[in-house]
Amino acid sequence: MTVLTQRDLNRATLARQHLLERSAATVTDAVAHLCGLQAQEPQEPFIGLWSRMQAFAPDQLDHALTRRHVVRTHLMRRTIHLVTATDALHWRSRHDTMLRQRVLGTYRRDLAGIDLDELAAAGLTAMADGRPRTMAELVSVLEDRWPQPSRRALGELLIAALIPMAQLPPRGLWQTTAGVRNLPLTTWLGKNIAPLSGDDADLVGQQLVRRYLAAYGPAATADIRAWSGLAGLHKAVQAIREELVGFRDERGRELLDLPDAPRPEADTPAPIRFLPAFDNAILGYDDRSRIIDDAHLGLSVAGRRVVLVDGRVAATWATDGERVRVTPLRALSSQENSMMRKEAELLADFLGTAECVEAVP
Repeated sequence: MTVLTQRDLNRATLARQHLLERSAATVTDAVAHLCGLQAQEPQEPFIGLWSRMQAFAPDQLDHALTRRHVVRTHLMRRTIHLVTATDALHWRSRHDTMLRQRVLGTYRRDLAGIDLDELAAAGLTAMADGRPRTMAELVSVLEDRWPQPSRRALGELLIAALIPMAQLPPRGLWQTTAGVRNLPLTTWLGKNIAPLSGDDADLVGQQLVRRYLAAYGPAATADIRAWSGLAGLHKAVQAIREELVGFRDERGRELLDLPDAPRPEADTPAPIRFLPAFDNAILGYDDRSRIIDDAHLGLSVAGRRVVLVDGRVAATWATDGERVRVTPLRALSSQENSMMRKEAELLADFLGTAECVEAVP
């Protein structure tokens, strides 16, 4: 079985993530290909798309949100993701069990003894008028009937697990500060969530595996599980195993991939790329060594924005609204510094900041 080096895997990831060459796809198609963008910080998807798309303008994502082509919702790993409306409707049922388990695991004592189906039905009834609600507003309608849980536990159970919700604009629009207003996905999108029988769940799982590999592969089953947060995808992998090709990484792990997916040569030049906080190009794996050194793993988990130099995390960056400040994590060559500064200047222009500043490590 062919062994893929870290650099082989790095170039494959960059190619799949549109970080080797910017894509000419539409916003909706780009979000679909990437299987969504992590979006708990509302402005970060704009930076993620700017780094991946040709001539990206913020109003393209604003329009996709307001026209309901893409939606903000709890999905993979119980994290707010920006996904296409189609994926939200097709994938949500497959994530229900995971979402419930994660909320219950966090608030087990608070929520002990609650009939989840009864609470979900009451929540939907409370929102039947079609008026968006904040979490506090929804809890206030139901807390007399369920007084025991903390308001936080009751609200997260309803919003993040029991009722598939969309977070509505203006939340998530460009350079807009807005609180979270929720509406059931089916109300916001005007379509029903795909129900899952046993066979349907298997088919959705197989689709998730294919889609993940298209955007992240080659990858191990542990990587797929880490990205999705879902248990039970091993069965889906085995069902399509004959469609896939196999490799080994330098640790000996089996990696799976789609046969015709791009796997560029390891010496393919990689441009400087500025990534947003919580970017799935890093967080979408169990083993992140293909793109970030072990010493820096905490940066992405902590929500630090990073810079890829030669395809790997080599700096962090931040903005105070007036400038983009870059802090290298290792010594950079004069050529790397020059290329990074040029890309930082383009980013500063995109963000509307006055200048970029290169910091000393």
